Amino acid sequence: MDDEKQGGVPPSGGDAPREGNNPVIDVTPTTALVETRPAQPPALPPRPPAPPTEPEDPEEGGMLRMSFMEHLEELRGRIIKALYGLVVAFVGSLIYAGQLWDIISDPAVEALKHLKVEPPQLAQLTPMESFSIIWVKLPLLCSVFIASPWIVWQVWAFISPGLYKKERRWAMPFVLLTAGLFITGGLFAYFLAFRFGLEFLLGIGMSNNVRPVVSITEYFDLFVNVTLGVGLVFELPVLIFMLTLLRIVSPRFLIRHSRYAILIIVIAAAIITPTPDVFNLMLFAIPMCALYFVGVFFSYLLVLKREGRQFPWKKALPIILIAVVVIAGIYAAVVYFHLHFIRHWPFLTK
Repeated sequence: MDDEKQGGVPPSGGDAPREGNNPVIDVTPTTALVETRPAQPPALPPRPPAPPTEPEDPEEGGMLRMSFMEHLEELRGRIIKALYGLVVAFVGSLIYAGQLWDIISDPAVEALKHLKVEPPQLAQLTPMESFSIIWVKLPLLCSVFIASPWIVWQVWAFISPGLYKKERRWAMPFVLLTAGLFITGGLFAYFLAFRFGLEFLLGIGMSNNVRPVVSITEYFDLFVNVTLGVGLVFELPVLIFMLTLLRIVSPRFLIRHSRYAILIIVIAAAIITPTPDVFNLMLFAIPMCALYFVGVFFSYLLVLKREGRQFPWKKALPIILIAVVVIAGIYAAVVYFHLHFIRHWPFLTK
């Protein structure tokens, strides 16, 4: 009992041993095992929900994902469809080939009447001329003009898959303007340029005892060259607009270099015009120059739209209307009073 009281085995309960009346404090250092964990990164904010995806347009970027052979297949299909439209127009023109030839030969008949050549008719020099011209070449020429909207649409359908959706909105204006200018150029050549040029050519040798005898082949070849040439030249505004759309040219560049453009136009008119005189040259060159500046105007409207500005139509529209009325009045006077141009004052006479 005494041994237990004096510090033998400490009593149960974990009490600290005592020395006398004072407790004995155990100062042995103890190490506590602390679990160390890597620092956690700050929590990221939750991602916003993904926007709903629109269903993919089957035409969007279709041409961009095509292989080279698929491009060729697409081109082949568009050419075949364009030829289908050309064949349909050819068949329709073939049905009215006789009436169409009366219209096409009218400038020659009128020119011969003005020159007092009797009978005012074209000549057939070979047995096959009438058949090849009236029943083959003439319907083919008419079908090109009639089917031009369809052909232009096939061209647009081939290139449109490679364009943005907002650029495809130009489809209908592009087709109407391109085909409309081509047909307008053909009508301008038929009613004005070809008639005056032909009369000059037929009458240039009559003062030297030369009687004009024109074969239908020579006449039709000249008619095709003039009408198709002028029809293609009337596409100049469309060409300028497309170059501006592709950012190749700008209105400022076109105006700055307009003198070079006029020089090129005069050279082209000299090639297209059937006569060597200055009067008929200007008859071709002036409308072509006007078309050039019309194209510059369309180019300027496109640039204004890109920059978010508007053209002052309220100020310009009256001037445009007055110019259109004056031109239409001159043409109506020429047609109504049966006037024709001469090389000296007053320049218009019966």
